[in-house]
Parts: sequence; C-alpha cells; structure tokens
Amino acid sequence: MFIAIAGASGQLGHLVVQKLKGHTPTANLVALARTPAKATDLGVGVREADYDRPATLAPALAGVHTLLLISASELGQREHQHRNLIEAAKQAAVQRIVYTSLLHADSSPLNLAGEHLATEHMLHESGIAWTILRNGWYTENYTAAIPGALAAGVLVGSAGNGRIAAAPRLDYAEAAVAVLTTDGHTGKCYELAADSTWTLTELAAEISRQTGRDIPYRNLPEADYAATLAQHGLPAELARAIASWDVGAAHGALDDDSHTLSRLIGRPTTPMAQVVTAALKPA
Repeated sequence: MFIAIAGASGQLGHLVVQKLKGHTPTANLVALARTPAKATDLGVGVREADYDRPATLAPALAGVHTLLLISASELGQREHQHRNLIEAAKQAAVQRIVYTSLLHADSSPLNLAGEHLATEHMLHESGIAWTILRNGWYTENYTAAIPGALAAGVLVGSAGNGRIAAAPRLDYAEAAVAVLTTDGHTGKCYELAADSTWTLTELAAEISRQTGRDIPYRNLPEADYAATLAQHGLPAELARAIASWDVGAAHGALDDDSHTLSRLIGRPTTPMAQVVTAALKPA
C-alpha cells in the first residue's frame, strides 16, 4: 500500500519525499502533482493530481493507504480544492490523511486560517482517520527578504515586536515524515513551531552580525509595507496579504511555546541564525 504526497512538486513536498525515502521503500511512495514533469526529479512514482480537475484525483489515489495533503498554495481556492481531494480519497478508500494546516488555526487572526479550519472540519467529517499538522511560519519566509534588505540597507516589515516561532521547511518535513511512518498519531492535532522565538529586529541584528553591515529593521504601517512589496514586483493582492500576516505576527499569531515540533522530530528545532547563514551562502 502506498504513501502519497499531494503537493510533492512544492518545496515542502520535495523535502518530505526525500526524507521519506530513508524510512520507506521507494516503491511504496507516490508523488502527486498537478504538473507531473515538475516532480520527476524525486525518484519515486509520479501521478497527475489536479485539484481543479476532480476526474484526475481518484485514479491518482488508487492503492493509497496514507495521504499527506500538503495544503494547496492558491489563496482563496484551498477550500474547494481540498474538498475535491478529500472526496476522491473517500472514493479510493484511502485509510488515513495527514494534513498541513496553520498554527493555531482555530484562533489565528490571519486571513489564511478560515480555509485551513474548513479543511480540518472536512477531515473530521470524512470518516477517514486523520492527523493535523498545524505548521507555523517557515523561517525562509523571512530570510528570502535578505537580498532585498542588503540591497536597500534596511529590513522592512509590519510585525513590530511580535515574537515569531518560525522553523525552516526541513523541520516541518521531518515532522510530517515522523507522523507518516510511526503509530499513535490518529486523531491528533499538533501545533508545530520552533523552540525559540525572535522578532524582525533580532533577525535584522543577526543579518548585520553575519554580514558585518548595519542592517536595521524598519517597521512600516501595513499599507506602506504592502505598497513597498508591490513596488518590488509582487502582485498587489499578495502584497496586501503578506503585510496583513506581518500585522498578525505583531499580535502574536506566529508565537508558540509548546515545543511539539522538536518532540516530534527528536531534536531541537533549527535556530534562526543557522537559516540566515544558509541564506547568505552563494548560490
């Protein structure tokens, strides 16, 4: 029986597949992707699974025992896309679904929370055994801004002094693998975040320390930050969303001290400074 990874062509999906190959025979792994050509480098079987073309989904899940549903990436489209996949899983007699949700989805002020919470409810009502991985923010969401900060001489955002318990994708991938390959997780909802927190001021200080430059953090009003992101090429809707998430962080949306992630992966979570070092390495 197969373990299938939905969203395998994404960054988190790639990491999960590579880590799974150390725990599960490659022949038992299936990568599901809207565009299969984007997943051929994974070294496992690939099946087409387009959330917006339900006819592709049940065949893609044939013989699958456990499905990792990595949340879809299209804002505003996730709820119906996830419903399509969960309905197909029921048709294909999938026995278990592990879903990557959002940290504190039931209380988060982030506008992402609604679609995640709706998906959690679908799973509760599906009749399929489930596990929820409420992933916190990826540290890479912020270290991706380092090149721009170095070019401008300043790191900007709208998170104020909000504490951010972000961990890199690799840590969340290892958590998913642990849940997929060990018992005792059915019906569990895990709040996953880093062991330690930091602010954007502290991130800027770490960038400064590692580069030997003075890169301060400048906190901007939400609208100004959105406008800055749009000026650098982001679509206006996405720029507004990112700015709003930063404001949510200012109000504690990305903070957590449960240490559940480190317990699942059996080691401390990766420090922010280490992710900064990786981001600064030449490509």
